[in-house]
Amino acid sequence: MSDMPNSVAPAECGEEKKSLNFVEQIVEGDLRAGKNDGRIQTRFPPEPNGYLHIGHAKAICMDFGIAQKYGGVCNLRFDDTNPTKEDVEYVDAIREDIEWLGFHWGNIYYASDYFERLYQFAEELIRAGHAYVDEQTAEEIAAQKGTPTTPGVASPFRDRPIEESLDLFRRMNAGEFPEGAMILRAKIDMASSNMHFRDPIIYRIIKVSHHRTGTKWGVYPMYDFAHGQSDFFEGVTHSICTLEFEVHRPLYDYFVDLLKKVEPNHPEGYRPRQIEFNRLNLTYTMMSKRKLLQLVQEGHVAGWDDPRMPTICGLRRRGYTPESIRSFIDKIGYTKYDGIIDMALLEHAVREDLNRHALRGSAVLDPVRLVITNYPEGQTEDMSFLNNPEDPNSDSHMIRFSRELFIEREDFMEDAPKKYFRMTPGQEVRLKSAYIVRCTGCKKDENGNVIEVYAEYDPETLSGRPESNRKVKGTIHWVSATDSVPAEVRLYDRLFLDENPSEAAKDKELAELLNPESLTIVREARVEPFLAQAKCGEYYQFQRVGYFCVDPDSRLDHLVFNRTVSLKDTWKKVNK
Repeated sequence: MSDMPNSVAPAECGEEKKSLNFVEQIVEGDLRAGKNDGRIQTRFPPEPNGYLHIGHAKAICMDFGIAQKYGGVCNLRFDDTNPTKEDVEYVDAIREDIEWLGFHWGNIYYASDYFERLYQFAEELIRAGHAYVDEQTAEEIAAQKGTPTTPGVASPFRDRPIEESLDLFRRMNAGEFPEGAMILRAKIDMASSNMHFRDPIIYRIIKVSHHRTGTKWGVYPMYDFAHGQSDFFEGVTHSICTLEFEVHRPLYDYFVDLLKKVEPNHPEGYRPRQIEFNRLNLTYTMMSKRKLLQLVQEGHVAGWDDPRMPTICGLRRRGYTPESIRSFIDKIGYTKYDGIIDMALLEHAVREDLNRHALRGSAVLDPVRLVITNYPEGQTEDMSFLNNPEDPNSDSHMIRFSRELFIEREDFMEDAPKKYFRMTPGQEVRLKSAYIVRCTGCKKDENGNVIEVYAEYDPETLSGRPESNRKVKGTIHWVSATDSVPAEVRLYDRLFLDENPSEAAKDKELAELLNPESLTIVREARVEPFLAQAKCGEYYQFQRVGYFCVDPDSRLDHLVFNRTVSLKDTWKKVNK
């Protein structure tokens, strides 16, 4: 069924590169050879059992990017062959994430669209002697598999009469047997050097209602059985997947070859071609859907869209842009070997994009009052503040200067070391977009905490006045004490302390690996009125602090901002 116009992905993910990646080389070779009459069709086939993460974004860029570059079409197909884990919630979320990344599919398909044809094909395999019903337990079957260097042992049911297997398979589907009582296995070669050829399971009994087909089916196909056939039914020319499926490719081709004998409605010579590329692994990041689900279920995060999660919806909520994710994937490329990518590269990509597009504003996260003692009481001035200095066409907004301001507590030190260039008694500093001031002292409470800082301003140092170009070594940001607005600011950091949490999780509980400082909530920040008008979906740079976005929890009477990323990569310095 056609769900959206047949359009292609944006240019950012398919721009001309200096050299072709190996997948593009294969595709161009097939085009030169005239395969499939020059037609290019790919598919993105997620299982709707969880939310998409940054690793899926790499696959999306490949699947849609190849179709775009070569004038083809990329379809979306949900691999919904296991109703015990799947839900329409995930279907909707996957569609939203793909569109947010900037891609549009040609058609939407489901593996469940082909349940009837797959079932009929399974019966054909039984009739042709290529499949049989096995009643052994999973443990018994595993024990008979053998090893890569020793052959497996044939099941005692391997030579079961065809009619008997056919009858049992139909009764399995009719619901006569409990889950696990029997399975349908392909009859291939128990001595094959490829373990996947040792009579793989192709159907199992599942007694759970399916989100699309309800209780119509009592048996469901395995991924290895359904995937290649679904590609064949749809006319996929290049079935691009990750490296773990490389050893499955001979089985993919085997089933397609058998299917071609009983499916006459395809052009002569047509067959889908499976190609594998390296999956995305990021430092300090967990990519396992099962582990991500565990994080959610055990309450370690606030949900699938928690900004610390590597999910697309989590990255979106944190303030990542689709352009930054596509740019990152374009930079790391595609290879035939697995590795682990430094998270700093992803953070660099979002900094680079946000620096070009984010609106600038002033926010003070840990405010202390600054009193300009020689500034007239009751007087205010509106200072011009450029929305984005990287954009030559940028507008400006006004920020109000007054006698009493808020500055960052860390921007004042009473007894400062020699190279401290911020505010300390006797030293000059420029207030961003305003005057140069000289610190004169501070006031403390009974516990010795600084509660006010004092300074005097030089009225001739405002932009355009005689002393405006006077050099000072420090510039700090500020907001007006009377006009600024309170806000909650959520500072996010990496969720895991270990550089390779997937490996570390083999020996430790997930909770032991978590970074206890992955979320710091600042409840008494102050932001200028310009930022009080911020909207979800817009991106901001808080001067000297970092890049931020509005969280969906935000309300007019309770502003909430999420930190996307700091201005610089401080993690390595802190780690050392």
